[in-house]
Amino acid sequence: MYLRNSWYVAALSSEIEEKLTALRILGEDIVFYRTKNGEPVALEDSCPHRRLPLSQGRLLNNNIECGYHGLQFNRSGQCVAAPTQNRIPPSATVRSYPVADKLGLVWIWMGNPKNSDERLIIDIDNYDSPAWEITSGDSLTCACNYQYLTDNLLDPSHVGWVHRSSFAAEGTDNTPLEIMETDKGLIVHRWIYDKKPPPFYEPLVKFKGNCDRLQHYEVQYPCTAINKGIYVPSGKGGPNLKVDDLAYIMISYNFLTPIDGNNTRYHWLQHRNTDINNKKLTATIASGAKTAFLEDRKVLEAVHTGIANETNRHINLGLDSASLQFRRNLKKLIDKESS
Repeated sequence: MYLRNSWYVAALSSEIEEKLTALRILGEDIVFYRTKNGEPVALEDSCPHRRLPLSQGRLLNNNIECGYHGLQFNRSGQCVAAPTQNRIPPSATVRSYPVADKLGLVWIWMGNPKNSDERLIIDIDNYDSPAWEITSGDSLTCACNYQYLTDNLLDPSHVGWVHRSSFAAEGTDNTPLEIMETDKGLIVHRWIYDKKPPPFYEPLVKFKGNCDRLQHYEVQYPCTAINKGIYVPSGKGGPNLKVDDLAYIMISYNFLTPIDGNNTRYHWLQHRNTDINNKKLTATIASGAKTAFLEDRKVLEAVHTGIANETNRHINLGLDSASLQFRRNLKKLIDKESS
């Protein structure tokens, strides 16, 4: 079901503090905390004695003390104190997960620790550039399988119906899509020429009149999505685009973390090349984006329920070709990993 040798977003960096935080990721219960020097730690949330969640215990000198009989575990998952015993039981260990703090997010490696490499975490171009503005990040929980979200993030066409008041615009319902496979995943993209900007973007672009617009929808294995929109004055867009001062670029980085087969935690960051340090505008854009993501959630939760309870097999449309290809490719990676 999951590709385990991969980095997943566990939480916003601000959400992991010097206290115990219980999260469920890929069907596994994990407890997070920070040490006194600020380093994030992730351990199996289960004491090996009677399986009381360690998150119901307390932090004690950078270790977790179980709330049942006081066994203490360090950041490596080793038991370092057993106050009721003459010696520490050699089997008193819990799993420790590799973690990293990057891009304002806490990441966790769910597979073989020997394969964890922080360089595999996505890089964001211009992340530290003073010419770009980035949001501090946000999240929500969706009661659906993560693959319905990756389906949605490889489907530019849905905006014409799901996001009528924000992202929908002429051309989103009938302009042909191009699909490109990469070594990291799939890209679905298209240029829409000489149309009005969508309502969400019309007040943000730096020119008047119609635009040429790129829709770039990309999902990298197993479930990181990059949505990029480029808006330029009509007649300036296309595959040979030369970006100038009038180009408006908005990139949304979407990180999907399966909680289990029926629930997903959805984190995102937004990055733009205009209105630097305009915090009021950033808040407005972030609010508008979250509204759109809530629209997605309403639809996808209903899709999850509908397909789970279907009595007749659902059909696929031509617009599903990218998501179906992505699912097939991901399954091959999962099968290879587990073989």
